[in-house]
Amino acid sequence: MKDYEIKVLDEEDHFFIETLKTIGISRKVAIIIAYLMNVDEASSREIEISTGLRQPEISLAMKLMHNQSWFSARLEKKSGKGRPMKIYSLAAPVDEIISFYEDKIDKESQATISVIKKLKVMSKKVPFTLTI
Repeated sequence: MKDYEIKVLDEEDHFFIETLKTIGISRKVAIIIAYLMNVDEASSREIEISTGLRQPEISLAMKLMHNQSWFSARLEKKSGKGRPMKIYSLAAPVDEIISFYEDKIDKESQATISVIKKLKVMSKKVPFTLTI
């Protein structure tokens, strides 16, 4: 039997995850970002064991992250038979990921402010009538 060391998330990482969730990052993506920023690279199985996520949850989160090019993946052939393992690592700095969400929130806020301004202008044009 082999000894194998796997890092796990600590209290500070969980606080970071909760903070990421408040800016709109999904829980699963936030967990994987927090894990991958603490390791150079990890297999799907290592992520699964360390984070408590199931393999399908990891795959879905990785698809979301792949659309933004935030991680890189490579295949590593295991000794013997079987499918090669995917090894993941962050391709973008965490600051860049946070900036993406900062820009997204800023655009949404500007759109909401624009709608509010239009409503204010429209409300001044509509005559107020009181019916008794």
